[in-house]
Amino acid sequence: MHEWQKSSFSGEGAQCLYVAAPDAHTIKLREGDEPEAIVTTTPANLKAFILGVKAGEFDHFVDG
Repeated sequence: MHEWQKSSFSGEGAQCLYVAAPDAHTIKLREGDEPEAIVTTTPANLKAFILGVKAGEFDHFVDG
């Protein structure tokens, strides 16, 4: 079983993001409202994604 950490940006509702690192090479992500749907990635891939988000590379997905 993984030790899940809830994002500090998540509220008290069902739309919470949880992260677990079961070992040094694996990161797991899940949402509070669908806990059985788990995304597995590596620390390097997650870092690249976070840097892309910060750089605005994905803004077109949420812009109206």
